[in-house]
Amino acid sequence: MGTLLAEEPAATQKSKTEGAEYRHLLVLVHGILSGPSDWNYVVTELKKRLNGKFLIYASAANSFIQTLSGIDVAGKRLAEEVKEVIKKNPGLEEISFLGHSLGGLFARYAIAALLDPPGKSKDFREEPTDDFTSVRRIGGLLPIHFITLATPHLGVRGKKQLPLLFGLTFLEKLAVPLAPILAGKTGRQLFLLDGKPVKPPLLLCMAQDNEDLQFLSALGSFKYRACYANVGYDHMVGWRTSSIRRESELPMPPRKSIDGYNHVVSVAKFPAVHKDMPSFDLESAEAKDVAQKMTNNKVKYYYERMEEEMIRGLQQVSWLKVDVSFHAAFWPFFAHNNIHVKSEWLYYEGAGVVAHVADSLKLEGDSVTFLSSL
Repeated sequence: MGTLLAEEPAATQKSKTEGAEYRHLLVLVHGILSGPSDWNYVVTELKKRLNGKFLIYASAANSFIQTLSGIDVAGKRLAEEVKEVIKKNPGLEEISFLGHSLGGLFARYAIAALLDPPGKSKDFREEPTDDFTSVRRIGGLLPIHFITLATPHLGVRGKKQLPLLFGLTFLEKLAVPLAPILAGKTGRQLFLLDGKPVKPPLLLCMAQDNEDLQFLSALGSFKYRACYANVGYDHMVGWRTSSIRRESELPMPPRKSIDGYNHVVSVAKFPAVHKDMPSFDLESAEAKDVAQKMTNNKVKYYYERMEEEMIRGLQQVSWLKVDVSFHAAFWPFFAHNNIHVKSEWLYYEGAGVVAHVADSLKLEGDSVTFLSSL
């Protein structure tokens, strides 16, 4: 099981939580080849800033090498872990998720696995969010916040989606066959290599509702959704994929931090977008022909269309998009770990981002005034 109070010894955790009346479960999900200790600083800060109704739980279901077993496998593990936490804390009423990097994708899969079936519980809001007429519970709890930090929502295939490759075409092509070797099934899924030609890649499936799992309905059930993205200096995850934007939608980021939140440079609410445009059917004869032949031009076309489909799917729910810039930091190239202060002594530049997340979690009702655009 994971860590309830990350800064305390495991031996004390049980006694600390027995009999406690928590109302709101906050699940923290770490990234690739990491563990629950990544959240030590975040847990300490959240405990200072949030009231006692929050049960802060740092997941350990997918620690270290387990993160390479696949987003779907890890997502199922996370879902089972969350079920156990809910079972042991019967007073819980609400649930939120905070995921860093790959952990955001694990969380997106898990919430679909935890989504209550239609009719199991009454709708809990008078007015559903976006266009979702049946807003459902997650694991029997009211879904409130879904927050990701530098998460590759669109995968890492394509120009500058994996900044470590410097946007060089020959390095990006070289990385594709190496991904399954270095990162296992998870690497295949992040590079959109899975699924074809029989079915779409997992990340594309996760941008829509399917017969087995309703990923979009699960996201749409949360009251708030936010994605924090590094505008630069992140060697692992590009700005486009972490902020769910097209290249043409990336603005010129401000260089001045928002008052009180160092390195948080822009915050904007993006409403749900619904376009009546024909989808690219990845199971059509055209798509299968592209997948089988895979000449250079067709490969580019195929994956560009998949990215567009993922963007269109995920933009069907509203998002708060928070841009983070460590350009003024002493070590800006630590951006990927700075954004959640992986360790206080080395990555403390991200303290302002953690403070912004904590204050977001304190929101009650529909007021998001302090998070509005500048």
